[in-house]
Amino acid sequence: MVSLNYGRGQVELPLPSGVDATVIRKPPMRTIDDPGAAIARALDEPVNSPPLGTIARGASSACIAICDVTRPVPNGLFLRPMIERLSDSGITMDRITVLVATGLHRPNEGAELEELVGDRWVLDHVAVENHFARNDADHIDLGLTSTRGTEVRIDRRFVEADVRIATGLVEPHFMAGYSGGRKVIAPGLAHARTITTFHSSRFMADPATANCNFDSNPLHEEQLQIVRLLGGAMALNTVIDEDRNLAMVNFGEIVSSHQQAVDFVRGYCEIGVPRRFSTVVTSAAGYPLDKTYYQTVKGLVGAINILEPGGDLIIASECSEGLGSVEFIESQRRLVEMGPQGFLESILEKSHADIDEWQTQMQLGPMSRGTLHLYSDKLSPDQRALTGVDCVESLADVVAASLSRHGDHSLAVIPEGPYVIPFYRP
Repeated sequence: MVSLNYGRGQVELPLPSGVDATVIRKPPMRTIDDPGAAIARALDEPVNSPPLGTIARGASSACIAICDVTRPVPNGLFLRPMIERLSDSGITMDRITVLVATGLHRPNEGAELEELVGDRWVLDHVAVENHFARNDADHIDLGLTSTRGTEVRIDRRFVEADVRIATGLVEPHFMAGYSGGRKVIAPGLAHARTITTFHSSRFMADPATANCNFDSNPLHEEQLQIVRLLGGAMALNTVIDEDRNLAMVNFGEIVSSHQQAVDFVRGYCEIGVPRRFSTVVTSAAGYPLDKTYYQTVKGLVGAINILEPGGDLIIASECSEGLGSVEFIESQRRLVEMGPQGFLESILEKSHADIDEWQTQMQLGPMSRGTLHLYSDKLSPDQRALTGVDCVESLADVVAASLSRHGDHSLAVIPEGPYVIPFYRP
């Protein structure tokens, strides 16, 4: 029996007798015994920067960007200490804003916002607001990137703040290489025009647009350019273990501190595997990442490097909120109606992607590799049809059928989905 992350719990995968299962997990990660002390030390001993209290001295405003609810960032551990340091340095509470970096995702409000922030004190003392990428007046035009001419518009609340801090979780990301740092700003706080430019087909189709890769990655390069146009920022970076406990935290200049966090997490999430498998079972990492099929695509992409061509890739994802945005649903409808090749041809010449169609484009990679199967007990029949993949009622049955079809009693299982990226290394 193997447990896969699923919703707020797990789903069990019984293994047939005689099966040789390779379970791919992170190596054991030592967690921090005293997170409060570690956060205090990070703020006082930053990477390539003066301490936060020194930076804030003489400033009149601050904006702290946090990831939206799709990321399990331990905001409740660090927001209050950061805010208190800003306040102690002379910035009044009414001039401190916590800004939810939604990108083009929906806003987080009510009980969901309280869960996201993780500390009622924060909500009671400072403004906590959502970024809205489609509101033109909320953004400042910073010009064009010198690399690819991306139009850069960023939320004015962040741009105009004297102290700018991006916070987030550093983990593999199937487009940008790794999440966190500069990615919290763009796409997190970017205008829709900016997002749809560097999520267009020419960026997504680049082979360097991949998990765990920065080298020549066009998204990463544009994000660094955007940070430069902004005039820099600070970052607080976190790494968590399988049980969502804090394993690493640092603070400092956004590029160098983020790189330090990436260097730390690489040794845990990039897993070399000596063979490929005809049957691979993975997850969408459970809540909150598996709330929608839109986010589920990340788990499919993360596993394809160890999938034999023509093999079966099976993913468990609760999809408690359905498929995703109306734009993503429309994009999936086009995929189903046009087929993978027809869909690809329809987007190749676009300079700006339709909103959320980039996720459909990323699904084409695993679709071209093998047959995709989805286990979800929350999607309606109509929603299942729009995934474009085979939706199954039983994980055990689809695994057994795959093993039999390929005549191979070996399979790979990735319980934590896109947080662990296996690479074929013979």
